[in-house]
Amino acid sequence: IQFLMAKGTMMTGFRLNLSPLKEPLGFVKLVEWLTAIFAFGSCGGYSGTNVISLFCGNGTNETLSAAFSYPFRLSEVSLVESNLTFCNHTAGPTHLVGDSASSAEFFVGVGVVCFLYSMVALLVYLGYMHVYKDSDFGPIIDFLLTAALAFLWLVSSSAWARGLQTVKHATGDAGIACVSHMFSPCVPPSQVFGFLNLCVWAGNAWFVYKETRWHAQKHGGQAAPQRTQVPAAI
Repeated sequence: IQFLMAKGTMMTGFRLNLSPLKEPLGFVKLVEWLTAIFAFGSCGGYSGTNVISLFCGNGTNETLSAAFSYPFRLSEVSLVESNLTFCNHTAGPTHLVGDSASSAEFFVGVGVVCFLYSMVALLVYLGYMHVYKDSDFGPIIDFLLTAALAFLWLVSSSAWARGLQTVKHATGDAGIACVSHMFSPCVPPSQVFGFLNLCVWAGNAWFVYKETRWHAQKHGGQAAPQRTQVPAAI
């Protein structure tokens, strides 16, 4: 009985090598890891408070407050929890307007997925680059996932940009028309990190693509050489 045996054995053990960090492939992946942290951290960890000061004509002052945070279900945030009389007016239970939970959670979810994928990719680059280079499928899978995640950054950043406008409107003067004066909180520009991630991931897709056999074939190069097959009798 004869079997085909590959000439030589591919080493798959962990080999720590920091040199990929000096190349665009590894360095940009490290930047992706950091920007993903900033993206989901600035959105998922945010909390704010609206402080509303009412100056009544009889010389008395009233203060209302509404605390909100991720995932920004503003319609569940109470501005007035029960019947309250202020400045000779009675207000029933009142909530803020708007719900940006879906876009905020989608944005944070994409950030967490990219954070985890970047860590795994860095582990492969720094410890298993010899396996990555020797495999035809490693760079191709890396390229397809990087391109897909870049697209998800585009979709999630666009959705969260729209959701952030809802948050700003609901916590701004136009969103609360029943008060005479309000100090609005500053909502973090987390969508900036989203579009920054889009640019970084889209750029890194090119460097990953250069590692695939598709790039070598397109530019007249040879695909990764096939291992010589020799028959071995058993």
